[in-house]
Amino acid sequence: MKFFYLTFLLVFSPSAVTLPEAVDTAMQDEMKQQELVGLAVGVIQNRRVEYVRGFGWADRERKVPVTRQTLFRWASISKSLTGVASMQLWEKGKLDLNADVRRYVPEFPAKPTPISIRHLLCHQGGIVHYSNGPMVVTVRGYEQANPFKNVVLALDTFKRSPLVNAPGEKYAYTTHGFILLSAAVERAGKQKFALQVRDRIAKPLGMTTLQPDYQWMQIPNRAVGYRKRDGKVVVSTDTDVSWKLAGGGFISNIDDLAKFAAGLLNGKLVKPATRAKMWTQQKTNNGQLTGYGLGFSFKQYEKGELSSWKANRTAVVLIGHSGAQEKTRTYMILWPAQKTAVVAMTNSEHANINQLTGRLLSIVWPPEPSR
Repeated sequence: MKFFYLTFLLVFSPSAVTLPEAVDTAMQDEMKQQELVGLAVGVIQNRRVEYVRGFGWADRERKVPVTRQTLFRWASISKSLTGVASMQLWEKGKLDLNADVRRYVPEFPAKPTPISIRHLLCHQGGIVHYSNGPMVVTVRGYEQANPFKNVVLALDTFKRSPLVNAPGEKYAYTTHGFILLSAAVERAGKQKFALQVRDRIAKPLGMTTLQPDYQWMQIPNRAVGYRKRDGKVVVSTDTDVSWKLAGGGFISNIDDLAKFAAGLLNGKLVKPATRAKMWTQQKTNNGQLTGYGLGFSFKQYEKGELSSWKANRTAVVLIGHSGAQEKTRTYMILWPAQKTAVVAMTNSEHANINQLTGRLLSIVWPPEPSR
């Protein structure tokens, strides 16, 4: 998804209803309204995971329920993992954000204008996405099975494609750009990209199920995907996403996505100054703001913009990332100023995840201060 925009009415009315009761009621209603098959959500308050729960079916046909063990694809929230892994290397002086990516990945063909690491992190490198320009695939034989598990070989899926714009000229969302970024991270960190994510993100946060969604591996508890066709909810395709690991190829249970959100709020992954840099809206060469940071997107609401706010309320910045691909829709919303976050994962491609997470956020939104 290109931007992290939320559309919802925020209303909070203090009552005797507990957080679990309020979330349960709201999510069961969303399940019914949207005809969702399976769903898992989490709430982080005071930088702690306070609530996680699954609803519906992980496999409708076999009557396997969604539990806290069910694994959902992260889709593009994977880009935030890649952003963190990149900035961890930058902190250590191992990855230069202003360097030409070819310093680290000479296998990537030279383009008319050099593409920097920062360009890739904020979708300004001009790398083609799925349908915004010609896609040129490098066709050749490979000795190994599943060659695109190798993030450098995965460049063959797009590296000869022309740029859709000059680097820095404009924002153009691209999953392929993050594949190239992962190759640079792998070279700069001198370790396989997936292992860097495991060792520097998953292990420190106690994320025990986060892993690449390799289709050739038997991974227990994977959710079956669903989509709507002719008004009916049917089983979706089970496409291979190994080639785009850094941009949309990870999988985990809801607990691990919640732990990632809490870890970001707690500053356990990068230094405060690094996080601030990561969560700063980037500009194009001509100074235009883009709505995207370094691996994260965000939306700022100004005073009075939300109908539930009083005129004297200050602006709020909501940071995070969404995800959409076969078998999944996901969202992670962080509100650093309130030490709060919400996360959601569903196996229903027809889900309005924007509406669902907006409703979640409205439950945890702080009340107006008493006068």
